[in-house]
Amino acid sequence: MMAHRFRGLGILSIALCALCASGVTLAEPTVLLASGERPPYLGASLLEGGYVAEVVSEAFRRKGYRVQLQFSTWTRARVQAERGDAAGMIVALSDSSKGDFVYSKRFYGGTTGLLKKRTLALAGEAGAVRKADAVFKALGQYRFGAVRDGVTLPGFDNAAALRREWTLNDLKSLDLLEQDQIDLAVIDKFAAADLMVSQRPHLIGKLEFMKAPLAQADYALAFSPRTQDHKLLLAAFNDGLAQIGRDGTLEKIMNRHGIFPPRKGNGAKVTLTVGTVNNSDMAVMQQLAHAFEAQNPRIAIDWRVLDENTLRRRLLGDLAIGDGQFDVMTIGTYELPIWARHGWLAPLTRLPASYAVDDLLPAVRKHLSIEAQLYALPFYAESAMTYYRRDLFDKAGLVMPARPSFEEIGALAAKIHDPAAGVYGICLRGKPGWGENMALVSTMVHARGGRWFDEKWRPELTSAAWNAAVSMYADWLARFGPPTPERNGFNENLALFAGGHCGIWIDATVAAGSLFDPKRSSVAGTLGFAAAPGSGAKGGAWLWSWALAIPRTSPHHAQAEQFIAWATSQHYIQSVAERHGWVAVPPGTRASTYANANYLKAAPFARFVQEAIAQADSVDARSIGAPYPPLQYVSIPEFQAIGDRTGLEIANALKREQNVDKALKRAQNFALEQMQGAQP
Repeated sequence: MMAHRFRGLGILSIALCALCASGVTLAEPTVLLASGERPPYLGASLLEGGYVAEVVSEAFRRKGYRVQLQFSTWTRARVQAERGDAAGMIVALSDSSKGDFVYSKRFYGGTTGLLKKRTLALAGEAGAVRKADAVFKALGQYRFGAVRDGVTLPGFDNAAALRREWTLNDLKSLDLLEQDQIDLAVIDKFAAADLMVSQRPHLIGKLEFMKAPLAQADYALAFSPRTQDHKLLLAAFNDGLAQIGRDGTLEKIMNRHGIFPPRKGNGAKVTLTVGTVNNSDMAVMQQLAHAFEAQNPRIAIDWRVLDENTLRRRLLGDLAIGDGQFDVMTIGTYELPIWARHGWLAPLTRLPASYAVDDLLPAVRKHLSIEAQLYALPFYAESAMTYYRRDLFDKAGLVMPARPSFEEIGALAAKIHDPAAGVYGICLRGKPGWGENMALVSTMVHARGGRWFDEKWRPELTSAAWNAAVSMYADWLARFGPPTPERNGFNENLALFAGGHCGIWIDATVAAGSLFDPKRSSVAGTLGFAAAPGSGAKGGAWLWSWALAIPRTSPHHAQAEQFIAWATSQHYIQSVAERHGWVAVPPGTRASTYANANYLKAAPFARFVQEAIAQADSVDARSIGAPYPPLQYVSIPEFQAIGDRTGLEIANALKREQNVDKALKRAQNFALEQMQGAQP
């Protein structure tokens, strides 16, 4: 089955041109990589083109080559490789892969398995069979779906009586599975999880993998012997790959993309795998966790630290396929009611009296509970506020109102914008994601009376309120914002403001602890703050808590609950204060923190934050005539996919790839599709 022997992920076409059109010698040869798309490993919309693309690029960079990605179809990629028009291709190899190619050394790839509906009971004991050919033989009565050119399993290719349905892509396989046109999909675990999260959220919890995977397919480069210099390129890539493996770069790339191979536990200890977000408060938790491990020598912590978007995708993806990679999940007030009601989270029933549950702020405790039962413990909580540079305002003779309007913010930003001096009038989240740029945009829309959905849950993303809010947002960033704002999320803007490069920043109250800390902020002595525009009771509210929860799939509930109780306790807050100062303690969670004179003295923003959280909790759906409270998110399962896609379309408008009208129309169409697909 020559046409199906590779899980082909691209063409490596080497352009080693000695001279450009002008006759100037190019010092750096270019590796032109044409590739199909297979998220989360490869894709035009993925960070750096995806994990595999970044590994290949970095390995070649170490040897003096520059890689240029060029995405195309799989069919075209395969034809180019087989004809020898390209130097080679990226493949995922099984042990039995053959062909007229010379292979490089391998690096970690995905895990292929059989995905089915949870309601399908497989005949006999086939689910326990480990060899792929034996699995297909045992399951011969079922209908299989697989992507053409995407299968690397000889047992699947060679099974004579197997009923196969070839599909164009993995998303089509999921759709056929949902529609009962196939019984089992041959698919990569990460690919299936990501597709459900981003495009088919209504399937989450309805599908599962057979326990035993079919194959582990490591990635490699396959060079065609027909191409010139293939031996030179093979040696260069192998040497570069070895280098990034030795110095830890390969692992860092994997972590950045959320690609984690299975890890062997320590038989003498219980290893808790903790998925968390890469912000400064969580970094402090990692530092102090050594004390927890010292106090509990039979428990070890395995950290998986990701940016917000990747964390959310990986955690929900893990639940989507029931993979059980995590023992502790860092989630928020959006996820908790959905995940708890689906039975994906374990209730917290072992908390000791010393934890002082009644000390948790009522608004935060309410949003982390279902029927008064806690399902997560708050690490910190936040609302939104406006930060500004008092020195810049004083110099320009300006005054920030205590409760500024959006129009006032725009006018003030224009007057302090001074890019020649490295100061931008306003910094806002532009990085796409429902919890990144859409957190701010949602509040702007709600403050103007706009809605994500009407009373019958029909999307309204092309309304006048949406257009006005997004147009204002895009105009601000184009005229008064930093370069490439679509790359800046919370962490990037925090660094810009702390470094003195922003005049105004509207964002989460949790940033105050960093910005008022002279150890971490160059503007601590000149920092001013005010209410976020539109944050009144009639819209524009922002309420969030990063909290620690335990998935039901964890086999270590008792130890996980012990850890999250430690990380969110009064004792932990005291430990942070002793090591980093009271201004750095996690805010917004405990009444005792706001009753502490040391904290109130160190944190001039403390009362403001406490009141902002309480006020945000008081808004209700009636203020905008919507079926949901006007917070920065909508607590329905479909929102993660809809919010992410809307954020991507708006980010593309910031890049001038489309106008605001087109961005909102595309987002509206996607939202309609998702809501229609969610109908029973």
